[in-house]
Amino acid sequence: MRLVAFRSDGGQPALGARLGQELVDLTALGLPTTLDELLRQGEAGFAAARDAVTRAKVRRPLAGLRYLPPIALPSKAFAAGLNFVDHAAESPYKDPPAYPVMFQRFPSSWVAHGEALVRPKVSEQFDYEAELVVVIGRPGRAIPKARALEHVAGYSLFNDGSVRDYQLRVTQWMIGKNFDRSGSFGPEFVTADELPPGAKGLQLQCRLNGRVLQNANTNDMIFDVPALIEACSEAMALVPGDIIIAGTPSGVGFARKPPVFMRAGDVCEVEVEGLGLLRNPVIDEED
Repeated sequence: MRLVAFRSDGGQPALGARLGQELVDLTALGLPTTLDELLRQGEAGFAAARDAVTRAKVRRPLAGLRYLPPIALPSKAFAAGLNFVDHAAESPYKDPPAYPVMFQRFPSSWVAHGEALVRPKVSEQFDYEAELVVVIGRPGRAIPKARALEHVAGYSLFNDGSVRDYQLRVTQWMIGKNFDRSGSFGPEFVTADELPPGAKGLQLQCRLNGRVLQNANTNDMIFDVPALIEACSEAMALVPGDIIIAGTPSGVGFARKPPVFMRAGDVCEVEVEGLGLLRNPVIDEED
């Protein structure tokens, strides 16, 4: 099942199920307004959603839809750094990590599919990062790798937009990874049963103005989905709606010669095989 968070014609948050180029409005059929709430209902919520899709007699076109990020307010949004060997090699750190490098992104730092990424006026080094998102559906703490995929509800896409000069001027990356509206999340949530276990073997790309700048496979991640879940849950309990942004491959802008950074008027696309296309224009922050 492919679920989309969007704004209804009245401007309110709503949840829909995508069928081709059409959408079943699940909220209008009595289901929750957000995926967050549906995830908290567990399998009963998803069973109700599947039943609603089956009996729906009215659909709306996808064209003109105002997307929202798939998860409205995750209690935790982990992000993995240096999770591809080639990306670690092109970074200032060079060596691949022996333990997952994790930081946090806040919901104020991302926008939905189709919305503008905002280059902050304090920096010229606004970089792109194509990433897979893991969405937790079942709670747990100290989850072993062998059981980790039982806790995955599904997947989505993320552009981990990074303000490089702010990120790399200190040892903690939080500021450079959390400028307002600097990243994007979406366009939809895809349930785990639609993809290979652990989202293995999927091609991942980033394109800037149609030019392919990142091209890799999820098999190339140093720490795969189960390993990331195990590491995050060592420290804290995971709950439905938590997300793990799983890391980017090589080809980022700051490592290129000459560097390639996003600027106003650009269009950045993130695509993962089987998960769709996340597309965002870029604008400059206003004074």
